[in-house]
Amino acid sequence: MDLPGVGEAVTRARDAITAAHQHPANRRSWPATAAEASVRAARASAALDGGSPALPGDGSVRDPVLAGALRVAEALGGLLSTWRRAPLQALARLHVLAAADLLPGPQLGRPDSSRDITARLEGLARLVTGGSQVAAPVLVAVVHGELLALAPFAQSNGVVARAAARLTLVSSGLDPKGLIVPEVAHLRRAGQYRTAAAGFASGGALAVGQWIVHCCTALTAGSREAASIAETVTASNS
Repeated sequence: MDLPGVGEAVTRARDAITAAHQHPANRRSWPATAAEASVRAARASAALDGGSPALPGDGSVRDPVLAGALRVAEALGGLLSTWRRAPLQALARLHVLAAADLLPGPQLGRPDSSRDITARLEGLARLVTGGSQVAAPVLVAVVHGELLALAPFAQSNGVVARAAARLTLVSSGLDPKGLIVPEVAHLRRAGQYRTAAAGFASGGALAVGQWIVHCCTALTAGSREAASIAETVTASNS
């Protein structure tokens, strides 16, 4: 929180998320707005991993990356309790869903078993299950950045990392209804996203702070996306 810009970015993100939740459509019709947010998040996440964000008119998704991202999005609600108590188990399930059309069965849900990656995944699990009192936007950024940096699976690490960040966002109580869409902001600034993620992976304090600020900025932009979804729902109900 003491790194340059982090405290201010956390405050802006929290304020923006609170404002999005206060929109009338997000109070009355939040299941509809949350469903749309989930689909937008999945499409953006797939695009960041090289998949197609386009949903076919006939409903048959042929792109394997998008299909995996959509399966992950659909499963997140049911994985919340697992994420809170056994995050490594939840990560394995996320990978099975994300990479089902990309990898052979024996590789699904199985992270790299090297000592360093195992230790860092276990450390991350301790943070998620209560080992840190850090502000929720910071924890979201750390979960996201650490999984991108480790790339523990043979494929689909980006989709898994962004899904884990989304689970953290919801389970922390910061966005309990799953309305915020930071994934769209990451896609719109894909170059900055990848540069900031590489900085986090380097481990330098300033670079870690810049990644956290980037993620908080995406949360703020994702809150505007949530407000836009709410406005669309309001208009369609008028």
